Amino acid sequence: MTAPILKAVNVTKRYGTFTAVNNITLDILPGTVHSVIGPNGAGKTTLFHALTGSTPITSGSILIEGEEIAHLPGFKRVRKGLARSFQVTSLFPNLTVRENLRLAAQGTRPTQAFNPWRRVESLTMACDIADDLLGKLNLHGVAQRLSAELSHGQQRRLEVGMAMAGQPKVIFLDEPTSGMGIDDIGEMKRLIHGLRDNYTVLLIEHNMDIVMDISDQITVMQQGQILAQGKPDEIRNDERVRRAYLGSMITGGRA
Repeated sequence: MTAPILKAVNVTKRYGTFTAVNNITLDILPGTVHSVIGPNGAGKTTLFHALTGSTPITSGSILIEGEEIAHLPGFKRVRKGLARSFQVTSLFPNLTVRENLRLAAQGTRPTQAFNPWRRVESLTMACDIADDLLGKLNLHGVAQRLSAELSHGQQRRLEVGMAMAGQPKVIFLDEPTSGMGIDDIGEMKRLIHGLRDNYTVLLIEHNMDIVMDISDQITVMQQGQILAQGKPDEIRNDERVRRAYLGSMITGGRA
């Protein structure tokens, strides 16, 4: 069997007497899209915060390629190969699309990221990565526009591209299609589906059409715990999931 690239073992996060994430164990396999679903308050985003280092866990273990990282702060987990996009778009609004991508690529080498003594043209690798990503993101036509001028869907794709620019092993996407129109959702869906060729994706998403179409594995959370795990067809036909969350929405739409 393929070894997990990311593994959570009995991960728990408490806030005082409230347990937001309770004894979660996950195996995230390389080259897959693994979706985490459940209603608001199920603990999905708290789990993301715990895995990426935005918030410390109360107990448990987190490993990337077998290396324990639960004790590392977020920026050191980035160096180990984790990258994340957020529910709220986080870009450099006064920089162009290409500059956003180039700066994200520079961030893989912290000593270069904000070095004022180097000309942009000398950062060949970062510029090459940015140019390659413009094609993959279908953003070539707006490469020289400020990111603040982009449509919402373009901004969301750019944010995913900035995560890709760091050449991570695992990309965390938190509701990447939130607020998008139909055309933008289709573009994002194609982008996420293609990420598995070079990355592993851990996805929080409420759009069940997307989850069922592009996921290799799905974890369903309820009240901070895992209710069910399996392939899309298994989750689609799981009566516990139907009763708890999806009902008739299991075949499509939002839940």
